[in-house]
Amino acid sequence: MDAFALLFLAGLAAGAMNALAGGGSFVSLPALIAAGVPSVQANASSTVALYPGGLASAWAYRDGLGPVGTASLRALLLATLVGGIVGAWLLLRTPSRTFDAVLPWLLLLAFLSLWLGGRAGEWLRRRWRIAPWAVVAIQFALGVYGGYFGGAVGIMMMAVWGLLDGRDLKSLNAPRTLMVSAANTIAVLIFVAARAVHWPETLVMLGAAVIGGYGGALLGRRAPARVVRAGTLLLTAGITAAFFARTYLPA
Repeated sequence: MDAFALLFLAGLAAGAMNALAGGGSFVSLPALIAAGVPSVQANASSTVALYPGGLASAWAYRDGLGPVGTASLRALLLATLVGGIVGAWLLLRTPSRTFDAVLPWLLLLAFLSLWLGGRAGEWLRRRWRIAPWAVVAIQFALGVYGGYFGGAVGIMMMAVWGLLDGRDLKSLNAPRTLMVSAANTIAVLIFVAARAVHWPETLVMLGAAVIGGYGGALLGRRAPARVVRAGTLLLTAGITAAFFARTYLPA
């Protein structure tokens, strides 16, 4: 298959996945690597390609913005922005060979967050409540992760915030999309300034991701939630296993 056709199809799938259940980077990143983009630059390009869809989601949720428990939105946003700067800087300082070795573990962490995020959050909420300052500190760490890789970071945020805020988790979607977009905004600016983005591949994927995101939103209104979740987990598990095999098994 032509590389740009592969990137277009991957962009469609990644945009749809992000609209349905998250995890679009599981498709966009491997596709960019398969198209010949070095892994660090592929991660930067994937972040840029999927950014507009996330920004649109943050805008759509703007009316629901507010503090998370007693932690102010401003403090969480500042921690996320600073963390995003650190994470993006760390990515650009990571040699491709090192990132190749770390990538399967990042994918595994993101997969486990997709798989266990909701149940883990409920289990933790029954046992602990944490102080607002601790949530802000953890938010900084999640901002670093978001700027560096970012897979399933929104689900991780929801799990942490659930320890502080007793609200229905759906009501936390507005601050979640804002924080994810904040970390990605900083990362995108840094990646563009550092010339780490492969623009021809990125623009093809970006346009497709917008189309896929719109189509995924329409599909999400009709598809059963269990089917969407099962399909997402099956795909992400397969990609994670493939990267472990690619990295650690003999050629």
